[in-house]
Amino acid sequence: MSSISSMVQAKLDQLSVPIRLTLPNGEQVGAANASVHLTIKDNATLAQLAAGQSGQLGEAYVEGRMDFEGSMRDLMHLAADILPGSPVDAAQAGWLTSIVKHLTSVWRHSQEKDAKQIQFHYDLSDDFYALWLDPRRVYSCAYYREPDMTLAQAQEAKLEHICRKLRLQSGERFLDVGAGWGGLLMWAAEHYDVDVTGITLSRNQHAYVNGLIEQKGLSGRARMMLLDYRELDELKPYDKLASVGMFEHVGRAQLTAYFDKLRRLVKPGGLILNHGITAGGVDNSQLGAGMGDFIEKYIFPGGELTHISHVLRHLAEGGLEGLDIENLRPHYARTLWAWSDALESQLDKAKATLDSEQGQKSLRAYRVYLAGCAMGFEHGWIALHQVLAQAQSVGRTQELEYVPGVTYPWRRDYMYQP
Repeated sequence: MSSISSMVQAKLDQLSVPIRLTLPNGEQVGAANASVHLTIKDNATLAQLAAGQSGQLGEAYVEGRMDFEGSMRDLMHLAADILPGSPVDAAQAGWLTSIVKHLTSVWRHSQEKDAKQIQFHYDLSDDFYALWLDPRRVYSCAYYREPDMTLAQAQEAKLEHICRKLRLQSGERFLDVGAGWGGLLMWAAEHYDVDVTGITLSRNQHAYVNGLIEQKGLSGRARMMLLDYRELDELKPYDKLASVGMFEHVGRAQLTAYFDKLRRLVKPGGLILNHGITAGGVDNSQLGAGMGDFIEKYIFPGGELTHISHVLRHLAEGGLEGLDIENLRPHYARTLWAWSDALESQLDKAKATLDSEQGQKSLRAYRVYLAGCAMGFEHGWIALHQVLAQAQSVGRTQELEYVPGVTYPWRRDYMYQP
């Protein structure tokens, strides 16, 4: 037996999930009745399995150098078992690497590059996303207010949760930065009677949401613009602002400028809610063991993660005062498993929808991505934070008295009262 085969056998002996492995020479090892069957087609992929490089194994699956049979949940148990250590620790960098990453972040986030990166992901196929998202196509962490909620119910609970945090009032002007397929935009317009503007860099989303607005007769007080957030007009500031699932695309080097821009887009004291994925480790911008590289290549080019401690620093440097911080990490794990389960149940339709060779690669990538991210949130390697903030205001009196013009009441009970 070769040294690599010996390492693989040692890995198999330590696994919590029984696995059967077909080696490049056709030899089979492992349990005959295993719940997961991996077929390895070349020795390089076998070496990656032995080394626990989960991200590179994901790439091997996308590119056809590895196949598997079994459930995605069992496959993710396997992926976690073979890791040589924490992918958070593995992604920590020295000072020189950190400087290079900072310069790379500056270079990769021009307006032109950001537009191409967003369109690479979100313009894949509306029909594909519709197969596994909820009916409102909310593509961000749901809020399981009750444990037995369906995905659709939990997404509506999330939309309501955001609107309550922002204390939306009838007639206010509300801005949704990175509005996706319009879930929050439509919810706010229909349930809170606000005048709402959404922006996106996705041409598919722009067309879809404007069609939805017209269909529902909301053209007078809702609109979707194909626009970069840096180009938004500051001359007529909004009352409230939400940015959901968008700041991961901004880049760490741009975060202070990003929060400063959001501050200038709202009236003094206006509330801002930033909802986004954060790093589990203080010093890493992606996961190690090849996981971050896989997501960069196949899913989110240009995506960068930041620990919540750094987010709060950039937020303060941008002139905002943090008011309320909530970690929804386990909510996102459940959301991602719901997406993964839905996609797995629709594989035949997904293959027909993404019927090109590149489309089939994208489908394989999404299978790995959704389940892998669910595992990442379960293990705490990544998190999801909602941060409620406002432009800093000092010297005010009677802020605790619910006086008119003071937007934030400094009590959490308003978020939960019917």
